[in-house]
Amino acid sequence: MCSPLRARRAVTAVSWGRRGADALSGVRSVPRRLIIDTSYSAHFMDFKGSSIPSSMKKLVVHKLSPNFREAVCARAVAVPTPADTELLVRNRFIGINASDINYTAGRYDPSVKPPFDAGFEGLGEVVGLGLSASSSFTVGDTVAYFGSGAFAEYTLVPAKESVPVPSVKPEFLTLLVSGATAYIALKRLGDLAKGQTVLVTAAAGGTGQFAVQFAKQAGCHVIGTCSSDEKAGFLKSIGCDRPINYTTEDLAKTLRKEYPQGIDVVYESVGGSVLELAVNSLANKGRLIIIGFISGYQTASGIPPFKGGTLPVKLLQKSASVRGFFCLTLWATTRRLWAA
Repeated sequence: MCSPLRARRAVTAVSWGRRGADALSGVRSVPRRLIIDTSYSAHFMDFKGSSIPSSMKKLVVHKLSPNFREAVCARAVAVPTPADTELLVRNRFIGINASDINYTAGRYDPSVKPPFDAGFEGLGEVVGLGLSASSSFTVGDTVAYFGSGAFAEYTLVPAKESVPVPSVKPEFLTLLVSGATAYIALKRLGDLAKGQTVLVTAAAGGTGQFAVQFAKQAGCHVIGTCSSDEKAGFLKSIGCDRPINYTTEDLAKTLRKEYPQGIDVVYESVGGSVLELAVNSLANKGRLIIIGFISGYQTASGIPPFKGGTLPVKLLQKSASVRGFFCLTLWATTRRLWAA
């Protein structure tokens, strides 16, 4: 619906009053009716249905730091009005990622200086939208999105970057980054084949659990590392063939003993010594996919130590490869996946 002010103007402009009708000679008076023309409205806001407040709270990065609590603060601001191609989304669920602290530390875009909005992923209802955006969406639609400013009660999102979802459920939110990263990385870089062995580090994490399931669906034998027996049980429940709790088992010894031929594909997100072990565990023609290095995110540099002096030799001897994947560099592919 249009804003009350614009509605009143529209009614005034196109309503027929008795005086106007009587002024037309020979024209029979008809009952008065009101026509509301919204074609000139700049935006539509569901004030009544959603009870949109005048102000809201959001998290703002006021200091660059890998310590999230130090980097952000809560601020009360006015609820924004969507521009012509934007949606105003009332956030119901937001995604919290390990990479949020890379963002608060200013590592993704060093040119951006505080203050700036925090948060990448959100899901909720459309409560307002611009005129052009209304060609694809309407008030009440449920959408998910990936973009800055998600850690807020309301967020402005470009309509073209919004993904319609069936309902307000957190499961849909996990598909945006975690699910898409695992799917695209394994499909485009993993070259999975039935019968191969796949190692997923931090397998019970947000993207790791997707990687386990995708690799299993491809007919692979899947190994998953985790830090507790509870997580090991969870991995078993989603199809992981060999969960390894590295707090009770020696990961290097277990891999050497149980997989002497090596690992065909490694989906790696921990970095540091785990990355070194992954390199040493590759099979001939093995593929190591790096999607992150969470063990170093809270350090000053953001990068954990890695002894890579002999890496070229090790890769050469096994005709193996190391491949990096960052979803933003394949943004078009990720968007097409969401749209499907």
